[in-house]
Amino acid sequence: MYITCLDLEGVLVPEIWIAFANAAGIPELKKTTRDEPDYNKLMNYRLNILKEHGLGLKEIQEVIAGIDPMPGAKEFLDELRSICQVIIISDTFTQFASPLMKKLGWPTIFCNSLEVAENGEVTGFKMRVENSKYTTVKALQSIGYETIASGDSYNDLGMIKASKAGFLFKSTDKIKADNPELPAFETYDELLNAIKNAMI
Repeated sequence: MYITCLDLEGVLVPEIWIAFANAAGIPELKKTTRDEPDYNKLMNYRLNILKEHGLGLKEIQEVIAGIDPMPGAKEFLDELRSICQVIIISDTFTQFASPLMKKLGWPTIFCNSLEVAENGEVTGFKMRVENSKYTTVKALQSIGYETIASGDSYNDLGMIKASKAGFLFKSTDKIKADNPELPAFETYDELLNAIKNAMI
């Protein structure tokens, strides 16, 4: 039994924080897990910037409402879900993910949650488990599944390397150079074929 575990941002949808940084005119918010391997450090950095600018959940959700999946992402996901189980494992938050899941046809997503004050200020975040992508893949394996994983960032490497087959997708030159043993793809067709071949 196979389960394919996919990252969300940078793989199926554009990076939410980059879209928000552009909309809000705050270039410092463009930093992502492609740049900063320590997710807690990255999120605290983001929350401090939001506080400085007086921005909250509502402003971020307004930008997310205008984000569409990457061209071909929904079709790729539909075909992949017809051949195996698929779980999106993301370090994003339920408050961000829901409108994007609707546009992708409601796939299963495991993600985290934001702590939000009554006035809409994002005051903190709650991670589902420590090192959630790797931990989730190991848990799936412990109940009898073979995992295949793909993502684009530092925080995806654990689940990719722990899986029976793992692939980088639309990753950075640095991550690809640092992990030459991982096949790297740029198109959904290439990724789909690689996943199919891994299940043979």
